[in-house]
Amino acid sequence: MAATALESAPVLSTPDTHIFEDPTPTVDVSSLPRLSDEQVALTYEIERTVREIREGRWKRIALQFPDHMLVDAPRVYEQLNKALEKARNSSNGIQTPSVLQNGNVADELASGIQAASLQEKEEVERLFILGDTSYGACCVDEVAAEHVDADVVVHYGRSCLSPPSRLPVIYVFTERPLDLDAVITTFQETYPDKDQKIILMADIPYSHHIPTLHARLQSSGYTHIYPTEIIHNPSSLLPNRTTPPEVADSKEALRPYHLFHISTPPTSLLLTLSSRLSAIHIYPTDTPSPSALPASTAMTLRRRYAIITSLSSAPIFGILINTLSVKNYLHILSHVQSLIAAAGKKSYTFVVGKVNAAKVANFSEVAGWVVIGCWESSLMESKEFWKPIITPFELEMVLMGDEERVWTGEWEADFQKVLEGKERTVAGKDEPGEKKDKVEGRVQDEDGNEANDAGDYDSEEESAPPEFDLRTGRYVSHSRPMRSSTAPKNEQGEGGQGSSAKSNSTALAKRANGDVAHVGGVISPGAEFLRSQRTWQGLGSDFDVVPEDGTGNANAAQMEEGRRGIARGYVVGENGSTH
Repeated sequence: MAATALESAPVLSTPDTHIFEDPTPTVDVSSLPRLSDEQVALTYEIERTVREIREGRWKRIALQFPDHMLVDAPRVYEQLNKALEKARNSSNGIQTPSVLQNGNVADELASGIQAASLQEKEEVERLFILGDTSYGACCVDEVAAEHVDADVVVHYGRSCLSPPSRLPVIYVFTERPLDLDAVITTFQETYPDKDQKIILMADIPYSHHIPTLHARLQSSGYTHIYPTEIIHNPSSLLPNRTTPPEVADSKEALRPYHLFHISTPPTSLLLTLSSRLSAIHIYPTDTPSPSALPASTAMTLRRRYAIITSLSSAPIFGILINTLSVKNYLHILSHVQSLIAAAGKKSYTFVVGKVNAAKVANFSEVAGWVVIGCWESSLMESKEFWKPIITPFELEMVLMGDEERVWTGEWEADFQKVLEGKERTVAGKDEPGEKKDKVEGRVQDEDGNEANDAGDYDSEEESAPPEFDLRTGRYVSHSRPMRSSTAPKNEQGEGGQGSSAKSNSTALAKRANGDVAHVGGVISPGAEFLRSQRTWQGLGSDFDVVPEDGTGNANAAQMEEGRRGIARGYVVGENGSTH
């Protein structure tokens, strides 16, 4: 089982001694290698970037760097500016002289004036460096780009390649070097059988080495090696990579293959591939003498399943929006909200930017969190969080009944797969037989005859099997706080006599006990938690006390003389002591 969960929310206040300290982790710039101008041009693909900007006719360009690349951002900005200016002059048929030839100053000035007049006709491109990302560095930061009204984003470094929702993107993967001789030696030691089916895959900054590596391995006798190529499709069987031709979309056809992955992949990718491939070997690139290590995800999968079972009786879920840029994030938000509501549970939606333990611990009434983000950032396994954080795929398993929930070892990272499964489910519901109209508790059969289903609603909670917390074994009585809100109301006539015989029925009817707080006529477990369990409810809450003599306003505070003076000193008391 996982480590023991926290019994109370962590302390969120900052000690006085650290109140002016910046908690943001700093990057040691001195330890990073300084690139030459030629290396900057090659690593950041200045020529290709300028060509695509000119072809797209974009005028406001946002440059997004991860933290460890911000040290090169000014030099990239400068080289792009110079290359764009040169490209504009070339397209206008003007050659900007860099050195005066034969001392002809008049000709130089004339050409400069002509170039300036033509540049006025064509709007000059403007570049903006995005200093910090709103969410994860792997995603395109459309929020920050829209602050400068950008037409396009140039994304540097490794990326999750999640499809953006609004802006076009130029990806620059910043290719990294790799010792191919060491990789080939390790590969041959790992796979002595040269007829074995093997897939070559690498993290995005190393993916340009795959064709060369494949050719050299083929020349050494390997016959069933498939080199992957980058595609923009996180929902693929190999996320963002091509698959062998005979595999198509069949997971069964992919299972005989072994995977050789260069550089350590994200945990979400390992969990996704663990049930689709025969075995996975990882070649690390951050060690001096690397060797291919077999990847094992059994412990991680067991931990995720333990989290799923622990949340099966959770009454309140928080939905964390961890992206505003990934396509269809609003669709998955609506789907998650409908799933939680259909299970009789309550959900609250939060947009907190970059997620950390201190932010989510502010909402202690939330029993579990569902993250809506890209397929890489949605998996959060930090032990610092007070309550578990799951993905939309895991939420569907949480809300299943114990008799329906079957753990097959498969795990999905991309929420687009969840949406596709929803569409298949909706398409398969059109079957003959009885169908229920959820509005006003009516039931219709095939002939369209209506029958009152109020009795089913009234007795639903009474007849439901008891729920127990699988970790503590305790009975849980409030796992579905919103279920009672769906109970239909008795129809009454305007005169109060009842328009039908139903109002005069002697059948027992369950009434709301009124113990749960309502906001705008809707049950609010969060408001109930604030009223009954929070130890501090905000400023002014200490005045909600009736005076002992029973007189006066319960919400009134007694007038007191406050401090007087200016900011450099306060005078307190009759003796005039200064603080």
